[in-house]
Amino acid sequence: MKPATLEFLKQRFTDYYKTSYISVPSSLEQREWGFIFFDTSSDVRMRRHMAFSDPRELADYLKNMVPAHVYYSTAYYSTPSAPTMNDKVWTGADLIFDLDADHIMRGPYTEMLARVKEETEKLIAMLTDELGFSPRDLAVVFSGGRGYHIHIQSLAVRGWGSQERREIIDYVCGTGIDPAVMLTQSDAAPAGWRQRYLDALREHLLWLKSLPEEEGIHTLTGIKGVGKRGAADAAAFLAEIDDLARDLEEYRTRTLLGSRMVKAIVTEEGSAFEQRLREKGAHADEPVTTDIKRLIRMPGSLHGGSGMRVVPLSAGELAGFEPLEDAVVFGDRSVKVDMKMAITTAMNGNTYQLQKGTNTVPEALAVFVCCRGMAEIAGEKADGS
Repeated sequence: MKPATLEFLKQRFTDYYKTSYISVPSSLEQREWGFIFFDTSSDVRMRRHMAFSDPRELADYLKNMVPAHVYYSTAYYSTPSAPTMNDKVWTGADLIFDLDADHIMRGPYTEMLARVKEETEKLIAMLTDELGFSPRDLAVVFSGGRGYHIHIQSLAVRGWGSQERREIIDYVCGTGIDPAVMLTQSDAAPAGWRQRYLDALREHLLWLKSLPEEEGIHTLTGIKGVGKRGAADAAAFLAEIDDLARDLEEYRTRTLLGSRMVKAIVTEEGSAFEQRLREKGAHADEPVTTDIKRLIRMPGSLHGGSGMRVVPLSAGELAGFEPLEDAVVFGDRSVKVDMKMAITTAMNGNTYQLQKGTNTVPEALAVFVCCRGMAEIAGEKADGS
């Protein structure tokens, strides 16, 4: 990053922290804090093992030091500023879920943001409809970059260790599902993972039926447990799929596991069916949830990789939230930037087609492309003139 660009971003971030009120997380004095700064010429990339005794002390630090990224611990400590993790004395931690668009898909930024929002809504539904959490228990946070965090600060989960947290992340992701349990006949209407499993299997069978017959047979005989010698059985199975799909639609599963083909389909590791089933789960990041000493972005701070605000939301506010409008904090003053590449991007309800070389853009977009390393401030002045 060139000096003019670095100075431009530090000035904009300084203006934000000097003029914005930022609420602090609960139990401030029990949290560890970490910061990454714009000038990373030193060997230490993150300055951490810090603590603040009151909100004003934290606010003054942000105004004076102007970090690019602000993090605090999801854990509660007796001595959060201690230099080693053991000396801090862990007393509990919030339950955190992290959904990052990078782990779900690759594509245009706007599409990635839309997709990860869908996954976040899916996860919220699982937590509230299936796992007993109230929407009031959930604090949703747009990360300012490519995803969302869900915080649960309930005392009921604060003392959970990594194993308990692993069980809940395994549930929402659909890890370790037993086909025998999912396909056991039940008089009760399916719900939760059983409903998702039956839907995924029905969709998969109908997809197999939609293939040209030779391709369908080839796909089935490629499954471990079927083999090339099973071509006749595969052809017969394809002819039965409509009836099997109807049984699944009406939740009649008693005979399904007796089918050699069905058993091979649902038990093959790394199969197309396994991938389809995985899509039914929530794409939350397992290491974040199981880590009881994690640092997480501070709501209200700025994301140094985008210049956008880390926005706290209620579960009910997520549906109407538009990141490229609601997380944008800078204005529309004209700034000249030198683009390293041609891009098309959206911001504040407008679409911008930027060419490689010098472009004049609104300040908010200038901050965004400079933070993402796509551009430098054109000329020598840091104020964009």
